[in-house]
Amino acid sequence: MGNWLSEREQRLVAGAEAASAATPIPTQIVSNGEYLPPPQSATQKRVEARINELADANAGRLGLNRRQFFRTSCGMAAAFVAMNEIYGNVFQVTSAEAREPELMQARAQSLAGQFIFDVQTHFVRDDFDHKELLDLAKFAHEHWNPKLEGVSSLARYKFQNFVKEIYYDSDTSLALLSGAPFDDPSWWFLSNQQIAQARELINDFAGSRRLLAHTVITPKQPGWMDEVDKAIAVYKPESWKGYTIGDPLNPSKFPWRLDDEALMYPFYDKAVKSGITTICIHKGLLPPDYEKAFAGVWEYATAWDIGKAAKDWPQMNFVMYHACLRPAFELPDQAWAEFEQTGRIRWASDLAEIPQKFGVTNVYAELGTAFANSAVSHPKFCAALIGTLVKGLGADHVLWGTDTLWYGSPQWQIEAMRRLEIPDDMQKKYGFAALGDANSATKQQIFSGNAARMYNIALKKAENTRMPAFSEDRFAALKKEYTLAASEPSNLRYGYVRAE
Repeated sequence: MGNWLSEREQRLVAGAEAASAATPIPTQIVSNGEYLPPPQSATQKRVEARINELADANAGRLGLNRRQFFRTSCGMAAAFVAMNEIYGNVFQVTSAEAREPELMQARAQSLAGQFIFDVQTHFVRDDFDHKELLDLAKFAHEHWNPKLEGVSSLARYKFQNFVKEIYYDSDTSLALLSGAPFDDPSWWFLSNQQIAQARELINDFAGSRRLLAHTVITPKQPGWMDEVDKAIAVYKPESWKGYTIGDPLNPSKFPWRLDDEALMYPFYDKAVKSGITTICIHKGLLPPDYEKAFAGVWEYATAWDIGKAAKDWPQMNFVMYHACLRPAFELPDQAWAEFEQTGRIRWASDLAEIPQKFGVTNVYAELGTAFANSAVSHPKFCAALIGTLVKGLGADHVLWGTDTLWYGSPQWQIEAMRRLEIPDDMQKKYGFAALGDANSATKQQIFSGNAARMYNIALKKAENTRMPAFSEDRFAALKKEYTLAASEPSNLRYGYVRAE
């Protein structure tokens, strides 16, 4: 896992991308490590061009160049202004926020105590040596995010950068470290033991509960129940992670169903008796030719097996990662067209309808990758996705996840969710409820309330504000020092939000 950085190094460490100018939010879909993304669309190029125009118009009056402007909260606001101009009014932002730092400072202060719980994060082990993973960064730099320039080693995807991106460069308060199984064991990002060790290392350093851990289960693979027993006795994960499709990159020899009574019900029995009663399942994210490319296994990525298992095991929480959203290899333009015609989103709507069809309350949706990709490429589709999930599952059954590290710091995703609103015409046409402002009850539930309840995270009241018990831990103190340079008077007036 590598040596822990010194306190000074933690404050000063920066990725290679810091040397390159970049738009504050992505202007193209990027891969989460489980598929290859599509190229930048013509519309996304228009967004990028408009962001640059707004930066050039506003940077000079603040005494900044474009690159410096992009690192300010005004630069972040300018990006959402551009998105609204091109895609329509989906994000809650005013043009004044792109040029008046005082407005952004007031907004930042209003969000200072917001609790963000990211339930899907990743990094790779020190001896992970599949250089193919670097092709994702190279592709992303060319087509998506100039900030990734200069990535020439796997260090970007490893432990030290994980700490920086999650705990210093974003407003994330608490994270859940996940993993993924592959038929080829050398492709595993982390072993279950390494996930547990990372949790202990970070929490011991912080002096609080800053990281939770998954144990990845591999039904049908030899010895998988022995690993479950070991996890219960030794690793003590907060929840389980599974891939019903088996290997996420290729048709697997080991696909399985959640409602397989002979295979899975003995596992659920063990889980309930152990008190580890949340299982998180990778669903969706298949290419448009999935029936051919994943012949024989693609149905295992759908919602076909969730309802019966949830009804038979009300003691368990079933959390569907990526919200079962099918599109992976293409822009969601076609999915949006389908939604406008039918009011449905392939596989995600099936998930949202499970509570009503099966009479259950223990099925949840997680937003990792599904939110990031749709917010970037088609904000109205993103609004439709969130609206569908909230309408069917309830605002209290949607969990925040970002799939970091594959996307860099999750801060841009946090900002996108804070500002996202379902347009009025969509609310009326489809019966969607408004999401509200950045601190609305709905967004507070999604950002942290639902997961905090699920994982028994204790919160305490501090000065009439709900604050995490670890708001004054070692990480909090170091982050305050880490951002001091950005808070000096000469920088404060520019509305800095990141200390990169």
